[in-house]
Amino acid sequence: MEKAAWELLIRNLMAGDILHSPKVIRAMRLVSRESFLPDSVKSNYAVDTPLPIGWGQTASAPHD
Repeated sequence: MEKAAWELLIRNLMAGDILHSPKVIRAMRLVSRESFLPDSVKSNYAVDTPLPIGWGQTASAPHD
């Protein structure tokens, strides 16, 4: 995992006044959503968009 991309996403969400909670920010810094994605979409883990996880389901976009 390229931690710089995930951190940049977090900072952008904070700068965009989307991410406020220190507890959520800490949790996001500790656990990337990459861990919850299938290999086919892991490379997009730091993109702020829903990602397919199979069976017609998605992992929500981080801004949600």
